[in-house]
Amino acid sequence: MAKELGLVPSWSAKVLFNLSSDNPGPFILVGIPGLEQAHVWIGIPFCVLYIVAIVGNCILLYLILVERSLHEPMFFFLCMLAVTDFTLSTAGVPKTLSIFWLGAREVTFPGCLTQMFFIHCSFVLDSAILMAMAFDRYVAICSPLRCNTILTPKTIIKIVVGISFRSFCIILPVVFLLTRLPFCRTRIIPHTYCEHIGVARLACADISINIWYGFCVPIMTVISDVILIAVSYILILCAVFRLPSQEARQKALGTCGSHVCVILMFYTPAFFSILAHRFGHNVSHTFHIMFANLYIVIPPALNPVVYGVKTKQIREKVTILFSIKGTL
Repeated sequence: MAKELGLVPSWSAKVLFNLSSDNPGPFILVGIPGLEQAHVWIGIPFCVLYIVAIVGNCILLYLILVERSLHEPMFFFLCMLAVTDFTLSTAGVPKTLSIFWLGAREVTFPGCLTQMFFIHCSFVLDSAILMAMAFDRYVAICSPLRCNTILTPKTIIKIVVGISFRSFCIILPVVFLLTRLPFCRTRIIPHTYCEHIGVARLACADISINIWYGFCVPIMTVISDVILIAVSYILILCAVFRLPSQEARQKALGTCGSHVCVILMFYTPAFFSILAHRFGHNVSHTFHIMFANLYIVIPPALNPVVYGVKTKQIREKVTILFSIKGTL
């Protein structure tokens, strides 16, 4: 119609057609808007945290896989948490550093979808693993004599497959919700990585389904995990305070200390980022982007440190590992 009226030349019509095709051109990741001049310096703590995450989670995986004394349900879930944290940080941080240090801001549409899928899927899976670990602590403290019969290897495999499949099924529709959208406006994403709503808002079509699915389904899933974790710890506390001695109570609570720290580190920045993105219209966009990056760098870096410091079995194995290397 516009072409017939002479308002849009033929080459512009072709460009608009290409922009709205099934395979749009590359997107541009800005990084942290307003702090472009400081990107080089901001990248340093990101890099340090990423290295800590990679090294810490690799050491954790090595110890759990090699040491037979750590072949217990809690440590199998911890092993899965380390793999998921590794995936979460690797999906986001390398591209962020390439933006900060190399100015490599372009990302293809398939690359953007892939990064988005792994970041969101890892986040939902992390939440499910924390829920499974809370269930493990509940069984270990409230039914210690039945722990080996309840959490059998077969049961653990079913839990791992179930929460992995759940996370996959929750996030996969997000990819299809984005591929159906035509992109005929700017492709500049004011962020350090691709995330669902940020990409959807660039489309020149109604994104109501994206907004409601992207907010309601993953968030309600994570909230259900939080509720189940809270119920588990309420039951754990009730069981702990019924123990006869102070020493027994402290020992029982000590086994949960590292898990509680990890829960707080994971959910606090995640929920703040999600709620600020949906409701925080008065929150500075720069502050929002900075905070959104916390849950892809802080938990993966600090989780192995927390478990290494607060879990006696892991702390002893790490000490033995480094003392052996020091004598070589």
